[in-house]
Parts: sequence; C-alpha cells; structure tokens
Amino acid sequence: MPPKSTPKYIDSITVQEFFDSFKEILKLRLLTGEKGLSTRIRDKSLNRPSLVLTGYYKYFAAKRIQLFGAGEMGYMRDLGEDKQVKILNELADRNIPCMIVSRNLLPTGPMREIAEKRNIPLMRSPLTSRDFTTTAVILLEEKFAPRVTLHGTMMDVRGIGTLIRGGSGIGKSECALALLEHGHSLVADDVVPVRLLNERELMATSTELNRSYMECRGLGIINVAELFGIRAVRLEKRVDLVVTFTEWEPGMEEDRTGLERDFFDILGINVPHIELPVRPGRDLARLVEVATMEQALRAHGHDSAREFNDRLISFMNRG
Repeated sequence: MPPKSTPKYIDSITVQEFFDSFKEILKLRLLTGEKGLSTRIRDKSLNRPSLVLTGYYKYFAAKRIQLFGAGEMGYMRDLGEDKQVKILNELADRNIPCMIVSRNLLPTGPMREIAEKRNIPLMRSPLTSRDFTTTAVILLEEKFAPRVTLHGTMMDVRGIGTLIRGGSGIGKSECALALLEHGHSLVADDVVPVRLLNERELMATSTELNRSYMECRGLGIINVAELFGIRAVRLEKRVDLVVTFTEWEPGMEEDRTGLERDFFDILGINVPHIELPVRPGRDLARLVEVATMEQALRAHGHDSAREFNDRLISFMNRG
C-alpha cells in the first residue's frame, strides 16, 4: 500500500502571493510599494491598528495584514502630516507586511509617501472592513492550512465523505464505479489532496489534472462527469470515514461485533477507520454504503454494536 506523503505546513506567504490569489475576490488594487511584495505574511488573521495609531504597541500584531477602516482613516486625517509620518514610520519599523484601506477610501499623502519610501505594499478595496475581514480570514485560513496527499479514492456516500484505501489492484476503482451507479459522487481518484481547516476539519479535494477522471483497470481512464452526469462529481468533501481494503487470507482475524473502534490519523486528526477484507463474492460497494450509514448513526449518538451488547448483557442477567 502506498505510504502517506509528508505533511506540508505553511508558516508564511508573500504579499505577492496574497495579492495574486485573492485580488479578484477581495477587489484589491495595488496603489504603491511594489518593491515590498516579496515581504512575508506570517499570520492568517488581520489586524485593525486602532490602538497602535494612538501609540499603544504592547499587543501589536505586526506579522498580520494591517487593515485601515473608516475609523482609522478618520483618525489619521485629523492628525497633522508630521504626526502621521511619525506614526507610520513607527509601524514600518516593526516590519508590517502590508497596509490595506477598506471602503475605497483614499489613503492620506503620508501613507502613500511612507509606503513608497519603506517598501510597504499599500492596497485599497471597496469592501467594508467587516466584509473584507470575514472573507480574507477564510481565504487565509485555507492558504495556511496544513496539507497532505493521500493515495486512494475519495467518495461522497450519502453525505459521508469516505476515503477508500488499499493496495494497487485490490478493487478500489471497481467499488467506486458501483457506488457511482448507486447515485453517489466522486471527489478524487488515486491522488487525494487533504487540508486541515480550523485545526479540526479535514477537507479533501482533487487536483486540477484528475478532477472528474478515474482510472479503471482494463478500461483505462474514464470521465465520470460525462458517463454519470455532473452530479456524480464533487469538488471537495470533508473526510468523515476511512475504509481500507485488505487482502483476505485464511485464518485472518475479522471484526465480528463492531465494538472495537479503530482510527486513521490524518494531520493529527483521528478519523474513524474500518478494514474490509477482500475476498470473492463480497459486495464491497454495499458494505461501504452500510459502513457510511452506520457512521452517520454514530454521529447522531446511535451505536448498533453497543446497543446490541447492552441488550445481550441484559438478556443474560434476566436468564
């Protein structure tokens, strides 16, 4: 079975990367400070420098993007130019990555002057401070998210994101085809990029190259969207369950009760894990479907194995 790739942890991005990636969504316009685009953003949050403008630097988040809203710009305009230059130079001395002005407000002359002189990218957006912050934080969260590439087939089965793993040629693609015929959806085949959002949610997607395509031994590469319709393809899905196909061998131990819980570690998150031995005559697609339904029940507080175990103990006690 192919090993997991090495997790990738991102601790910073350049201002250039931020601008190029999100300028359309955030409606960003670069005004000056182009020479500072290589500066690195080292925090996935934004900072409103209100207190800093009054001279209070104790808890100043200098590694963040500095967002100037209506309040900050109003305060700056009430100051004389000399005072503005002093404040902005103190900001620049702390190596801030960039400055962004919301609501399409015009930066003051000293802001443009210091940004150009100190190589600090200065941008403007028509979005309100609240809308800009909400959108930008989500985008930065995804950009900074730890990620890893797994080998397998990622499916959306009855709303449960299911990663099917197993050795080469064990039947992952055949199972996925049967699930597609049952009305479920494909997220990715063979190469499954997974990123960790908000330190708790694993989101799987596909690469631009393999999106909606799947390899089937004996058939070759097939286009799932063309064969089964666009509803058979999902762009991304949370990883809720991992199912691993293993070669069945005589005498191997198989779970008969479901009382034991197994987990598969992905980026430090324990995902419920089921191992299914593969042998002739087993309907693997049907077993995966039932496994996802059972997982959905457990998420709602129902555990069939434990409920039956409790009933059995109660029956034995009565006897």
